Amino acid sequence: MASATVSATRMELTRLKNRLKTATRGHKLLKDKRDELMKQFLDIVRENRALRARVEEALMKAHGSFTVASALMSSETLEQSLLYPKQSVELNMEFQNIMSVNVPVYHFNTKSQDAGEVYPYGFATTSCELDGAVDALSSVFQDMLKLAQMEKTSQLLAEEIEKTRRRVNALEYVMIPQMQENIHYITMKLDENDRQNTIRLMKVKDMVLQEALEQKREQDARELQAFKKREQDS
Repeated sequence: MASATVSATRMELTRLKNRLKTATRGHKLLKDKRDELMKQFLDIVRENRALRARVEEALMKAHGSFTVASALMSSETLEQSLLYPKQSVELNMEFQNIMSVNVPVYHFNTKSQDAGEVYPYGFATTSCELDGAVDALSSVFQDMLKLAQMEKTSQLLAEEIEKTRRRVNALEYVMIPQMQENIHYITMKLDENDRQNTIRLMKVKDMVLQEALEQKREQDARELQAFKKREQDS
């Protein structure tokens, strides 16, 4: 239903048509953006599912190794072995733009490139199961970091998809139909005004013609009377 406050003028009609054109173009762009975001989101979700399974498997393996090591070693020896780590990690974050969404990208660098620096203890007093657990955690760290990155990316894309979906629905089901109704209402009003003006002009024209005819009859009657009088006088 057309808005009760809309002005039925040609200027308002032109303005609404321009707004409708812009809204229609924006609706198409937002739909394309939503579809591309959904494609990106589904790709990331599939990759995220496979990566999560791999990370969980590696963590379970590391946990199993730690469980065996804690059974073979005393708690004091295990705690002292892991108390002072030798390797340090520097974590950096930058942003990548995906369809106007800034998603994080994590990078980490170790202080030393030596693979043996991951073990903060001597091998003489520890179990080989502890070596396996530390090595498993070191190997899975990169996947855990990527998993965190993909989890955050999925969250940000899901929020943007929902926001875009609401905008698309608002344009498709509210704004564009309302503008179309207002344009239809103004067009009908203007056509009705044009018909009324045409009828009014036709009536005025008929009145002018009628008046001209009456004046012509009066003039003819006066001329006829004058002619008859001249005839009588002669």
